[in-house]
Amino acid sequence: MLRKFGKICSFRQFCNSTAKGPVLELLDRTVIRVSGEDVTDYLQGLITNDINHLSKSPTGALYAMLLNTKGRVLYDTIVYKTSDKVYLIECEKQVVEPVARHLKMYKVRRKINIDNLQDEYNVYALINHGTSLESNIGVNDMHVFKDPRIQELGYRIVAENSVTVKDSISKLSTSTILEQKGSYKYLRYSLGVGEGIQDHPPGNSFPLECNCDYLHGISFHKGCYIGQELTARTHHTGVVRKRLMPLYFSKLPTDKPKDDAIIHESTNLGKLRGIEGDVGLGLLRIDQTLKHEHITVADGLAKVKKPHWWPIEAVKNKASLQR
Repeated sequence: MLRKFGKICSFRQFCNSTAKGPVLELLDRTVIRVSGEDVTDYLQGLITNDINHLSKSPTGALYAMLLNTKGRVLYDTIVYKTSDKVYLIECEKQVVEPVARHLKMYKVRRKINIDNLQDEYNVYALINHGTSLESNIGVNDMHVFKDPRIQELGYRIVAENSVTVKDSISKLSTSTILEQKGSYKYLRYSLGVGEGIQDHPPGNSFPLECNCDYLHGISFHKGCYIGQELTARTHHTGVVRKRLMPLYFSKLPTDKPKDDAIIHESTNLGKLRGIEGDVGLGLLRIDQTLKHEHITVADGLAKVKKPHWWPIEAVKNKASLQR
């Protein structure tokens, strides 16, 4: 059943301005179906977010990450509830098998079914330049969810391969639906939002460094889950020195920096995760990076800003204050 659309938010300052209406893009992502009598408690022990946020709704979406036992990010995901005791776990197609193995490893004797739907379902992003879409019809074999991270990311559509998604969405809008490959990644990077193993190399970063807390992907009040102890400790100490941040290039580098290291004035500021058009994404040391008006990325030049959706940080008392 198709969920009702509200307004789809506009692109921000640094987004691609060539598209003038809703943009639909097929993503290199798919879903794994997890279902069964014990599915809610099972997922609660695996993901960083609280699955019970979806319990009061027949359908819904939740951003979360799967961590290893050392608290490092393995995979980012959006969890969709499609009906009672049935959830879809979104991930990149290239890691669908490792994600399925990770899920099965913790199944033990629970009454859980884990099904790889890579050959049956596609995942789309629907992003927009300010046009409103309203839904008044139902569409079989297709689910539309508001992206649970930030409003500029628009909507996620999970549909069976047989569904012509563009035609179905076009019925809901007075605007022409465009298909423009690369728009979604450009939007993400301009906003400073990471996704997939390029931006979150498995076992490399901690969830707070990936802004999972700022993207509504972590519950600090739920019970234990895999990797919870270190995540909670880092949150309560309030010390997160590095985070994913957007890079706005005034001069693009001619080649990637060696080992992806971003070095400015002999100081290693962090790692480049990727570039799309004239924007990029980097895991950067916040205080050291923001001191500079511009930073060098190999032979390129970029400006770094805190994303507008980051919360305003409260001033904390320093533990090192002298008595």
